[in-house]
Amino acid sequence: MDKLRIHGGPALHGEVLASGAKNAALPLMAASLLTEQPVRLERAPRLVDVHTLGELLRSMGVQLEREDTRLVLQADRVTLCEAPYERVKTMRASVLVLGPLLARFGHARVSLPGGCAIGARPVDQHIRGLRQLGAKVEVEHGYIVASVPGGRLRGARITTDMITVTGTENLLMAACLADGETVIENAAQEPEVVDLANMLIAMGADIQGAGSSCLRVRGVSRLQGASHGIVADRIEAGTFLCAAAATGGDVTVRGCVPGHLDALLDKLREAGAQIDCGADWIRLRAESMPGGRPRAVSVRTSEYPGFPTDMQAQFMALNCIASGTATVTETIFENRFMHVQELVRLGARIAIEGNTCVVQGCDSLSGATVMATDLRASAGLVIAALVAQGSTCIERIYHLDRGYEAMERKLASLGARIERLR
Repeated sequence: MDKLRIHGGPALHGEVLASGAKNAALPLMAASLLTEQPVRLERAPRLVDVHTLGELLRSMGVQLEREDTRLVLQADRVTLCEAPYERVKTMRASVLVLGPLLARFGHARVSLPGGCAIGARPVDQHIRGLRQLGAKVEVEHGYIVASVPGGRLRGARITTDMITVTGTENLLMAACLADGETVIENAAQEPEVVDLANMLIAMGADIQGAGSSCLRVRGVSRLQGASHGIVADRIEAGTFLCAAAATGGDVTVRGCVPGHLDALLDKLREAGAQIDCGADWIRLRAESMPGGRPRAVSVRTSEYPGFPTDMQAQFMALNCIASGTATVTETIFENRFMHVQELVRLGARIAIEGNTCVVQGCDSLSGATVMATDLRASAGLVIAALVAQGSTCIERIYHLDRGYEAMERKLASLGARIERLR
């Protein structure tokens, strides 16, 4: 099992290119099931989750080819509308095939999903919404078994009980081929949802309101193929910016969308960093930080456009070496503080009080062996290791590989002393 060894100390300097977003690539790949024509995705990241979903789609009969950063998917020979447990147990996003399968083929059998153990992420909103669209849905022996009486979903007004990104995406894809108009209230507004809507529109879907809390979809009889460039990974970009701030560096992230990171950038400025932005780049300079250390800044996670839960662990690592005391409040997932004990092993001073962590900044951290517990926790540990004195070994980095493309190589290009141990 691979590990990362990091020798802390050097400030990060230079430029790094953001990859395509994992959280956009996965629903875009699932959307290929909605048409028999080829769907071409540019800027596809090489990630474990992308590979996993690709293998799942192949098992259904989807043809998939990769050439460098391009993925071409064609679902003209689908023979199996099933996502078995063995293929989806490691990745929750596998549930995204449910809506497209139902919409185009009228039936689906999808295992209840797995993924990071950061808290309960139920699929009840998916099931409830599909039932409102006319599907018959049951949960049997760990599988979602669904069918469409009459062969075609019917438009409906759906108000989700909570904001759910994958739920919004699943219902959006299903509604594209439904008969009549569907209105999705309390929809997720994340850039990845907008990216999916944009590709569906290019495929011939009639969608209004993308990026708002209300989506209107007028169903069409069929969709066509399309070419689409995957939106930049805002979480990867934010992770590199936090790493630059923590190490006292000067880093420019290119190929990103600054407007997708407003909440994070505001917090980094509050921490003392100088932020400059262009149309598709962000530069962070930490030289303006008083005493060479960031100021402690409190954060509270919330749905987009609020502070992203996927940046909570990385910003907590920054607060660990900041000047002062800050609180980090997690409102999305109830079990997303598993990285705290690992940060404490590096010398961090953190106390957990319910869904809030009180982080007392310290002058320095010290290297140790730590264990990654989930995807974003892994990134937080990497940032802490970059500033820790001595050597840090991060185990179980298969979590990191699920969502970060060649992270150690990108960090090394910025001056980090980092290597992968196989």
